[in-house]
Amino acid sequence: MKIIIDRKQITASGICLLLIVFGFFFALFFTKSSSAELMQTHSKPCTNWGLRFTQSGKQPIGNASAEFLKGYNSYFVGSNDSKTLYLTFDAGYENGHTPRILDTLKKYNVKVTFFVVGTYLKSNADLARRMVAEGHIVGNHTFHHPDMSKISSMETFEKEMRPVEEIYKKEVGEEMKKFYRPPRGKFSENNLKCAKKLGYNTIFWSLAYVDWIRDKQPSKEEAFKKLIPKIHPGAIILLHNTSQTNAEILGELIEKWKEMGYNFSTLERLCKNL
Repeated sequence: MKIIIDRKQITASGICLLLIVFGFFFALFFTKSSSAELMQTHSKPCTNWGLRFTQSGKQPIGNASAEFLKGYNSYFVGSNDSKTLYLTFDAGYENGHTPRILDTLKKYNVKVTFFVVGTYLKSNADLARRMVAEGHIVGNHTFHHPDMSKISSMETFEKEMRPVEEIYKKEVGEEMKKFYRPPRGKFSENNLKCAKKLGYNTIFWSLAYVDWIRDKQPSKEEAFKKLIPKIHPGAIILLHNTSQTNAEILGELIEKWKEMGYNFSTLERLCKNL
């Protein structure tokens, strides 16, 4: 039997086949692109916390979204609908400025969170007790202040967190509240998972400035230039207890923010309300 194939049929079949192949590779490429974009935006935003300010007085954009972070009980900013501020201090060591900072906070009745490392608790238990007695939160800033983004196992993560809790309980006489800040903002998604599993809220920030260089302290004018225009609703503010400038300007800074219509609240309320 002789089979006769029409050239038109061959042409039509070929076009259909090409369209199917093209469609398959297009779908594959699109899926991979979407997955990569999703990974970049959500699961692997960055290993170093960062911010981008687009307008004065407005909340900045973090390199991980508030929605993504919230899934891990993690926060960098509060509600955009309320002129509420959350003041925090990172305490890696003591150089004599913390008592003055505490005096100012007591004067203005502002409650804050001090994120302390293990060695700070060991050497300055009296200050930690004063912080708690005056209504402040003492949070976990790890024991050794390492690059947490390089830590991948739960066991290693716990070795940075548990000793701080133990020292705190021994020196202060109560359980440490579950607030954690990654040193230098170095983190990974796995860190967030580990912290959540241990019951922690991971706290980043939405406003900070270069105040930690001991021998190169900013002037009052430089500090205000950074901290006044960029203040915004729901700001989680990061300052360092080692800064002489911060100790000197804190009272005036609080007054200026209050004059702008802002009030202060605690991380406990932030995590409860979001």
